[in-house]
Order: sequence, then C-alpha cells, then structure tokens
Amino acid sequence: MPSLGLFITGTDTGVGKTWAGVGFCRFLQQTGVPVSPRKPVESGCEKSVTGEYLPADATQYFQACGQTTALETICPYRYSAAIAPDQAAEREGQTLTLEMLTRACEKQSSDQFLLVEGAGGFYSPIASNALNADLAKALGLPLLLVSANRLGTINHTLLTAEAIHRRGLTLSAVLLNQTEATIDPEMDNAAALKKLLACPVFSIGHQENNN
Repeated sequence: MPSLGLFITGTDTGVGKTWAGVGFCRFLQQTGVPVSPRKPVESGCEKSVTGEYLPADATQYFQACGQTTALETICPYRYSAAIAPDQAAEREGQTLTLEMLTRACEKQSSDQFLLVEGAGGFYSPIASNALNADLAKALGLPLLLVSANRLGTINHTLLTAEAIHRRGLTLSAVLLNQTEATIDPEMDNAAALKKLLACPVFSIGHQENNN
C-alpha cells in the first residue's frame, strides 16, 4: 500500500476528524499537492430525492479537493443508520469487510497524497471483521490523532497513542481540537501532552462546526 499519505483517527466520535481532515485536504489542494481523499464508509447518511444516500462528510472532502476525486471514489459505502458502520451495513442486509475498505482506499496514481479518515475512534468497529485500527494497519499510513481539548483528554489521548504504537504504526501528530466554546483557562492539555509524547502536539481554538 502507499506510504505517501495520512490516516486521520480520533479518540472518539465527534472530536473533529472531518473538520481537521477537510482543512488539511484544502491546504494540500491549494498548495498544488495532488490529494486523493477517502472517507471509505459513512453512516448516518440522508437520502436524496432520487433515493441515493448523501454522505455529508465525504461531500466536504469532495469540495475541498476541488472535485478532482469523484464522490463515489471518496465514499463508496454509505448507510442510513447513524451507528457504527458494521452495524449500519448489517441493518441493510449487507456485510462490510476490511478487504472492501482497503480496496476503496487504493490510489489512482502513485504521486497522489492519500488522505483517509476513519469512522469513530481508533478502536471503534468499522467493518464486520475490523476496527479502525485494522484499517490503519492494512493501509500502513502514519496517523494524525484528533482529540477533543477538554478535561480527560490526556488519558484518552495517551491510551490511543499507546494503541497506535502497539499496532506498529507511526503517530505523526496530535491535534487538540477545542470543540466547546469555553474551557478552563488554567487547563493546558497541550503542554502536558508535549511532555509525554514523542510527536508534535497542536492546539486549535474553538471554531463553529468543528466537531
């Protein structure tokens, strides 16, 4: 599998993976780096008037990459129920496998930067036979870990970082995303994590719709 790319994972759902990934995708596109985004499976999709499932997160990637990668390529597997992808697929009488998702993440050309976003947290199920961790391992990409900047995030981030290392994967950076409008001004999770992790730690202030 390709080595030029990044897998975006999180400590949990709703921590801002898509917000961070779309921003990075847009940056690559604007700086002339050929980027091929993937959100290979998305649940919680609404239906269009034609009955087609509309993947909201994947659509943001489609716009961010300048529509150079087809939406069907970015997100080939879409389900209605807003639950774990394996359960959403099963509810519709389908079986979603790791092999299907791995194939969906294959690049169209070797010079493209492959940007893949998982579903939920690192240990959340993403297929009938796999966790997000298994997909990251199959792709062999370095990881960006997105964490919500709030009380308790140090524990969640360190646990996820340890899980990433146990899988033999590279943690490239941690992004602390302030999903709440206000936090305790005395709390400095970034400083604490920088002392405990051997990778860059970035902190992003609160933005509307960033989770």
